[in-house]
Amino acid sequence: MVAHLIDDDPELAHRHAVSASRRAGRIAVVRETLAVTAYRTGDFALALRELRTYRRISGSDEQLPLMVDSERGVGRPERALELGRSVDRSKLSPGVQATLAIAMSGARLDLGQTALALSELQIPQLDPTVAFSWSPGLFDAYAEVLEELERHDEAEVWRSRAEVAAAALDEADRVDENETIMVVEEEHEQEQPLEIGDTADEGSQDAPRDDDVSEEHTHDDQEAVDGAAPSHD
Repeated sequence: MVAHLIDDDPELAHRHAVSASRRAGRIAVVRETLAVTAYRTGDFALALRELRTYRRISGSDEQLPLMVDSERGVGRPERALELGRSVDRSKLSPGVQATLAIAMSGARLDLGQTALALSELQIPQLDPTVAFSWSPGLFDAYAEVLEELERHDEAEVWRSRAEVAAAALDEADRVDENETIMVVEEEHEQEQPLEIGDTADEGSQDAPRDDDVSEEHTHDDQEAVDGAAPSHD
């Protein structure tokens, strides 16, 4: 029931989840569902509490990105970054790595650390030649940070790539997060579609640049930036 309601009526979905938690509060998926519906209704404190319970019961880090974003929601971006760095990301599934990168980038933006926000998103999953279920969100997040850096032309390219990826996913009958879908864009002068990575302007401004973040601001050296004051926007 909750799965059918969550997009159209998150408030009603949340009420169903609350009811289920009263009857089966020790079941991990019930606490996870309550957390997700609380997040969708903007109750980040409840979401965080339930996500911690879910994590303790299940032993799973699959909802870590939602925990990080919930820390942002309660106004603790520094804590969000600390939480995101508390696990070995290589042990997470590719999809969780991607959504965690988006949440971590958002926390960087909250702190006004725009260059580091871009760096958080420069992960292997930022590949415009293929589409996974997480690709449109990742590409859109990258475009948003590029806009913040006033790199508007590049932002438009990545926004377009997000739209192409979303269209490719919509056309698929069923999308598994571990299933790769090739992203193509048609050209009027050719009958065969090309992968985006093979277009003529590849290697120009579209690809993530190595000089976006200086060596002194790598992920292994966070002490200076984590102490920054949070943004009050």
